[in-house]
Amino acid sequence: MESRTPETSRHRRRRKHEYVCTICGRPQPFCWTCPCGFMICPYCMEENLWGMTCNGITWTCPDCGAVRGFGND
Repeated sequence: MESRTPETSRHRRRRKHEYVCTICGRPQPFCWTCPCGFMICPYCMEENLWGMTCNGITWTCPDCGAVRGFGND
C-alpha cells in the first residue's frame, strides 16, 4: 500500500501567505490582494476606502486598475 504524503494527498493544506501591505510596508496577518502584486491591509483600506470603492462591494487596484471584490458577495 502506498503511503500518502501531503503532495499526493487529495486534500492539501494551504500554504501560509505572507502579506506585506504595499501602502504601509508592514507585515500583516491579512491583506486584500490583486494578481498584479498589490496588497493592502485592513487599516490602510479603511483610510483609503473613499478613493478605492464606489459601492462598498468592490475595490479598484490603484496599480493596475483591476476591479476586485471584498469577498462579501
